[in-house]
Amino acid sequence: MTAADVVNGMLTALFAAAAVHGLRQAVSARGSGWPGRGDGLLHTVMASAMAVMPWHRIGEGPSPGWTAFFFAAAALWFPLTALLGRRDPGRAGLVRGSSHTVGMAAMAWMPLRHGDLTDARTDDVVTGILTLCLLAHALRSLTRDMPTLRGAPGSVGASTDLKGPCDRFWHGSTAMGTAVMLLMHH
Repeated sequence: MTAADVVNGMLTALFAAAAVHGLRQAVSARGSGWPGRGDGLLHTVMASAMAVMPWHRIGEGPSPGWTAFFFAAAALWFPLTALLGRRDPGRAGLVRGSSHTVGMAAMAWMPLRHGDLTDARTDDVVTGILTLCLLAHALRSLTRDMPTLRGAPGSVGASTDLKGPCDRFWHGSTAMGTAVMLLMHH
């Protein structure tokens, strides 16, 4: 077993768990209606695709054009539901959904970056921008709750509601995994 196999295995485990989490979110999204269910289903599809991606070479799998089209449409889902929906309307919703948009845009970019559609310089610039955005989101999500989680049980500031920190863990972890996948050569 090589070091690449270990990394691929860790990424597969992360994204398989994220796919299960996304499906659970889609099924249990009672109060948010179809936008919440759509979010969960899109995250499930993305995480499922990412779980198998480390084991495939460039050019294997579905057509790069259709894959890019699907994930580009998925990237538009989050800002559109923020603008048109009642949950998180306006600018706040756009900001909250921006990390999901960047993740889906990265998924749209991955099959195109090694094709004949772009040159090496464009590949590097777009990949770099997407990676930096994903890393910034991952760091923010994964470190946001650290001061409040340090509180002792029952102390002021200690919270028993773990939904927010757990959601941020999943979003941060998948953003970090997606950034790693952008930098990997398959």
